[in-house]
Amino acid sequence: MRVELNDVYGSFNRLDNPPLAPDELRGPGGAYLVGYEGDEAVAGGGIRSLDTGVAEIKRMFVRPDARSRGVARALLEALEQTARQLGYERVRLDTGPKQVHGLALYRSAGYVDVPAYNDNPFACFWGEKVLS
Repeated sequence: MRVELNDVYGSFNRLDNPPLAPDELRGPGGAYLVGYEGDEAVAGGGIRSLDTGVAEIKRMFVRPDARSRGVARALLEALEQTARQLGYERVRLDTGPKQVHGLALYRSAGYVDVPAYNDNPFACFWGEKVLS
């Protein structure tokens, strides 16, 4: 993920902005999912608590050789389902201006624009979805 973000944004070295502690991606309020094809990990993403009833999807990534086959959509749906199971009513996420495929995925999955809820200097889209 870091290598790709460096290629896209140039000298990207701050996966910790906004900060994310590993414990936030563990139960009881968080989770981290890994998608496999056979024995090989091809995708991953996490959920952390933002507020009562609100989770945030973090570090969603699909390896380039696994893209354009529905893996990202399946991962997003699995993250949303996990958020529901953890008791969240809404999920939020952000993405940067050069991650156009991610932005298209999030919009097509029902994420709507919300005001910036974090200070991510690389983001151009902050989205939210009500989980039903």
